[in-house]
Amino acid sequence: MSDVPKIELRDVHKAFGENRVLAGVNLKVMKGESLVIIGGSGTGKSVTLKCILGIEHHDSGEITIDGTPVDDMDRRAFLRHFGMLFQGAALFDSMTVWQNVSFRHTHTHVRKPLKKKQARELAIEKLRRVGLAPEVADLYPAEISGGMQKRVGLARAIATDPEVIFFDEPTAGLDPIMAGVINELIRELVEELGSTAITITHDMTTVRTVSDHVAMLHGGLVRWSGHIREMDTASDPYLDQFIHGRAEGPIAAVR
Repeated sequence: MSDVPKIELRDVHKAFGENRVLAGVNLKVMKGESLVIIGGSGTGKSVTLKCILGIEHHDSGEITIDGTPVDDMDRRAFLRHFGMLFQGAALFDSMTVWQNVSFRHTHTHVRKPLKKKQARELAIEKLRRVGLAPEVADLYPAEISGGMQKRVGLARAIATDPEVIFFDEPTAGLDPIMAGVINELIRELVEELGSTAITITHDMTTVRTVSDHVAMLHGGLVRWSGHIREMDTASDPYLDQFIHGRAEGPIAAVR
């Protein structure tokens, strides 16, 4: 395995006016690893993902993919190699399930769009992989449950067999049983594809199920990072308070 990280952030800063969200973030994710970023609301988890994706441009520092600074990359070429499961699934209401799943294979921006029959067959295969029957393919998002919508979003995220997958609060809004199903699916799919994964979440069950490594953001900095096996015995007071949900500690509750 190469020693070059698949994704690396070095002293990354990002502010919105006077609000300094990232204040020198340092992170490494090696190829094939699953990193989970934890932290309270407003700690910069989503902004970190957006900076990697180029949705937001970082103010200073460096972000690299396979050792190449993202500022030097063809963004469209990079984006072809990533998948993302959005919070709330974020499906297109006007498209059927199979059209949602195969969207990136049929969109005009891809170099070789698939024909309708091929795209539908691919979508059905990806739906099968996340435990959904072919009959679901022709339904619209409004006709299926929230848990099924999340599975469809996951099928869309893996539709291109991506090198990198981002998961934004993958179990938000799900009951504990369905959340467990989604967590196990994420773990299985990441391992099956050999993808590099970055997940942001508040859900400690998700952390323990899908992560190889964990990084905790607070105050715009990575306060702790390490292997999932080290998390429960780490002495960092920010991490300890967060993972055990304690009211007392260095993290002030937002009232």
